[in-house]
Amino acid sequence: MKVIKTCAEMSALCQAAERPLGLVPTMGALHEGHLSLTRQARADNAALAASIFVNPTQFGPHEDFGSYPRRLERDLELLAAQGTDVVFAPPPEEIYPAGFDTWIEPGAVAEGMEGAARPGHFRGVATVVAKLFGITRPNRAYFGQKDGQQVAVIRKITTDLNLAVNIITMPTIREPDGLAQSSRNANLTPEQRTAAPVVYRALRAAESLWHTGERDAGRLQAAARAVLQSEPLVESVDYVSVVDADTMAAVDAVSNQPAMVAIAARVGSVRLIDNVVLV
Repeated sequence: MKVIKTCAEMSALCQAAERPLGLVPTMGALHEGHLSLTRQARADNAALAASIFVNPTQFGPHEDFGSYPRRLERDLELLAAQGTDVVFAPPPEEIYPAGFDTWIEPGAVAEGMEGAARPGHFRGVATVVAKLFGITRPNRAYFGQKDGQQVAVIRKITTDLNLAVNIITMPTIREPDGLAQSSRNANLTPEQRTAAPVVYRALRAAESLWHTGERDAGRLQAAARAVLQSEPLVESVDYVSVVDADTMAAVDAVSNQPAMVAIAARVGSVRLIDNVVLV
């Protein structure tokens, strides 16, 4: 497995790689969710590339960029064990050199939920993903459903900008108690870790109500919020949303179109996001 630090070398290596080429973009601190992406990418493609880059432009000024977990040596061991051919692990100045001043501003798909709670977040996501696609020119790229709005944003920019990459979405990988696996989970205290599955229980409450025939978005949201409010360690809730699963537009009622129930909440200082798709 080769570990590459520069855009030029990564681009040349990927151009010479066997095709199809699969790409798994990550911010490191890998867990089973990431590894499920690499396994699928390894099975689907002749060559497998991954990236490890904690992207500073998708973090706000008061967010957790500095404390975001970084475990490069362990991550490289895990990726090597998955049969990864090349890992792109650039320093920030390689992606954003002096004078960098070009950004992708995603539209309506990025306006609600994470876009509203974290202004500028999806500009950073869209720009870095477009750069990674331009550097590696993959045939397929793999993302997890846990970041459901992020996947929708990436699908939209890929279509709108004719980036010619097939976006593969993989299911959320959960701990036995339902907590969605996330690199940020490492920052939970033991007490907070015990409380954290309340986010998934809240989603399941909305999903269970939907299964009984309830279609009113307000009632589904209320069911989820009631569960969140039952946990004292939930310090704040950024949103409980019911949206169209493709456009991320808020809906008043769940119709025949797939809908997504999404939550962002803080347990202690750790911000957790999760979602379920109603189909």
